[in-house]
Amino acid sequence: MPVIVVANPKGGVGKSTLSTQVAGFFASQGHGVMLGDSDRQESARLWLSLRDSALPRIDTWEMSFDYIAKPPKGTTHAVIDTSAGLHGWRLNDVMKQADKVLVPLSASIFDIYATQEFLEKLREAREKHGFDVGLVGVRIDPRTHAAEQLQAFVTQSGLPMLSNLRQTTLYPQMAAHGLTLWDLPPSQAAKDLEQWQPITRWLQQPSGRG
Repeated sequence: MPVIVVANPKGGVGKSTLSTQVAGFFASQGHGVMLGDSDRQESARLWLSLRDSALPRIDTWEMSFDYIAKPPKGTTHAVIDTSAGLHGWRLNDVMKQADKVLVPLSASIFDIYATQEFLEKLREAREKHGFDVGLVGVRIDPRTHAAEQLQAFVTQSGLPMLSNLRQTTLYPQMAAHGLTLWDLPPSQAAKDLEQWQPITRWLQQPSGRG
């Protein structure tokens, strides 16, 4: 069972957006998807409560900031939306379960520096546990100097940048109704679905855990 962990110790960088979209992608493929929420704000749980029961099903399971429980039996794909400030034993606890770790990145120089130490710890945990790591730029305008700074940071990190997601009102609009890109008519989300293609390909590849 693939377990996808979405993590970044910085708040407000798009963890819940990525988590819900990843869960929606797997659900659209007919998988038995669980979306776990260890964030005290419970953004993913709120999103699920807004989701129409007629849409591809996504379930949740009980977990907390202090205890990351394993997904229930019968789950084929699990997505974990982690909390801000994830570090220490909590970081190690969740990474023991991860097959793949998605890290959302903002182009803000403050967010970049806040993430730098986390990525170093993530590389150490990857060597121990064998999961894969992929970076995703969130709310990125490629024409800006900030985007150039982010690209330089990613290159220095040595970790793969899967895609950059554009700044758009579509994501908050979908969140308000518990929707994902794969719940919309393809023509309405064509540009964004194209940006997600490298991410979904990566998600479906076997992980380093084998």
